[in-house]
Amino acid sequence: MTLLGHERYCDAIEAQVRLLRDVVVSGADLSAVVPTCPDWTLEELVRHTGGALRWVELLVRTRAEEDVPEEKVPFAGGPEAEGDPAALDAWLAETGELLVGALREAGPDAVVWSWAGVPSSGFWARRMTHELAIHRADAALAAGVPYEVDADVAADAVDEWLEIVTFVQRTQPDDAANELRGPGRSIHLHATDAPAELNAEWVVELTEEGVVWRRGHEKATVALRGTLTDVLLGFYRRLPLDDGRLDVLGDRELLDFWLDRATFG
Repeated sequence: MTLLGHERYCDAIEAQVRLLRDVVVSGADLSAVVPTCPDWTLEELVRHTGGALRWVELLVRTRAEEDVPEEKVPFAGGPEAEGDPAALDAWLAETGELLVGALREAGPDAVVWSWAGVPSSGFWARRMTHELAIHRADAALAAGVPYEVDADVAADAVDEWLEIVTFVQRTQPDDAANELRGPGRSIHLHATDAPAELNAEWVVELTEEGVVWRRGHEKATVALRGTLTDVLLGFYRRLPLDDGRLDVLGDRELLDFWLDRATFG
């Protein structure tokens, strides 16, 4: 597994903020419930996402040595006016500029607190790239507009998701992810449209010690096939397995078992 370069993450954040802003000003109903995050409206989703970017900007800019409570992050909640797409758009634009500026100034190796035991600004560049990628998908689903994500970003998002699951297994013994153990069971993710050099296939093994994964094409207990974007969304529980855009080959119950227990946040 090879990380994308720091500047690539910064470019991706910049581009995805712009695409999220496009959803905000598309005429979509900001009060619509987000189907994949039903506790939020579209506006609440956007404010949550922008608030996370503001929080990370503060962590990186100040080289924080510990977590910073949300209430101490300036303008994390977004504009005062509700239901105003122009105000929300302007806030998002400023948020993206601030975060990308802070990340580029810091470079990938600045020491910054993180929850994952990787205390670097580079960790946050990657994490916010994929935070945006998934919540932008949520926003697109709520607004009924098309969604696409660059192949290298999508593949790296699958890598990061698997790393998060293994991290949770190591550090949170009471989390449901710890049920993803036991010999003889495996999952194969197969993107059908990715460039060959990207090697966008994964083998995920459930072992007694925890999840073990690697890039590659191997027979497994169950396989999930589709375009790279759809595999990403399915694996993140943003696209139902029965949607028609994904193929499930083999033990469907194992894949459902995984999706029910591999959660984050």
